[in-house]
Amino acid sequence: MSDIEAMKAEKAALIAEMLDMQKKFIDVEHETGISGKDYYYSDSGLLKDYRETYMQKAMRVVELSHKIVGSSPL
Repeated sequence: MSDIEAMKAEKAALIAEMLDMQKKFIDVEHETGISGKDYYYSDSGLLKDYRETYMQKAMRVVELSHKIVGSSPL
């Protein structure tokens, strides 16, 4: 597997994980309700972990996307 193929595979896996995270988040939101304040200002628990983990995955997807096409972020 080439480097590009490996990066594409990693990117696809990350996107699949992010979609799964979104589905689980939506399920929790529908069951219990989540305010914007709870989402953005939680210092612990599910919401803090979700925000941090999702952001890390999203930033890695951006990084991989740039590497795959040979560009650089602004």
